[in-house]
Amino acid sequence: MRDDRSTLTDRLANGAFLAIMQLALLLPYRRRVPAMGWVFAHLIAPVAGWRRRIRDNLTLARPDLSGPEIEALVRAVPDNAGRSLAEIYSAAEFTARIRESAPVEGPGLPALEAALEANRPVILACAHFGNYDAMRAALSGRGWPVGALYRPMNNEAFNRHYVPAITAIAEPMFPRGRAGLAAMLRFLRGGGWLALGFDQYDREGAELRFFDLPTRTVLTPAELARRYDALLVPIAGIRQPDGLSFRVHVGAPVALDEPRAMMQALNDDLEMLVRRHMDQWFWVHRRWK
Repeated sequence: MRDDRSTLTDRLANGAFLAIMQLALLLPYRRRVPAMGWVFAHLIAPVAGWRRRIRDNLTLARPDLSGPEIEALVRAVPDNAGRSLAEIYSAAEFTARIRESAPVEGPGLPALEAALEANRPVILACAHFGNYDAMRAALSGRGWPVGALYRPMNNEAFNRHYVPAITAIAEPMFPRGRAGLAAMLRFLRGGGWLALGFDQYDREGAELRFFDLPTRTVLTPAELARRYDALLVPIAGIRQPDGLSFRVHVGAPVALDEPRAMMQALNDDLEMLVRRHMDQWFWVHRRWK
């Protein structure tokens, strides 16, 4: 049944996406993922205005980059986004590959294992980097209790199939809003592991630094960690050079402290990761305003 709150523009955009995705799903997985990367880099990004936004953000954050380096990222960033969407809509194949071959590593891994043993809540601080869902697939594949908070898409027609797609990778999923918040807090209090994003501009957030530029950052991951004595670790699914496989990196735990200091530590950790893999962060966001 059509959602009457979807605008004509939303329905047209959703129809175009579904048509492209249905064609992509006819391809074998190893061809499907790079094909969607190409579509986003060469067709979607120019129309959506992504190329200009990527250039603007890179000019702010990385003025040291040369023109050719920026132009390479203008194409590589949407390519990663397209690959990630193809993976999300290929849930069975994607999760099987991740669970069979993606290593989980990093200085925070022993702390995660200790939290599991102690039934201690965990906040998994994650960003729009690599493929966020690779982390969920890898941890849930180990039987670890990972859930996630998500923001429903503004395009409600798109949201109707996007939510089932991300839910097929791992559950539980909690929508932003009163009901979702209540369920999320019950899950956390019971020793659940909650994935929370922190890398988008939040007008109600604290003014912190990212790439040595002022930007507003949400404090919620730190506040929840303090309130529930939860382990707080940065985590990322890092796409490997073959463009298809991943490794899941668990960063060093963030010590419980004043929330601004904790979130600045996460911003600093993410910046180091992005500098090592510039093409894998979603430079399309309006992170600085």
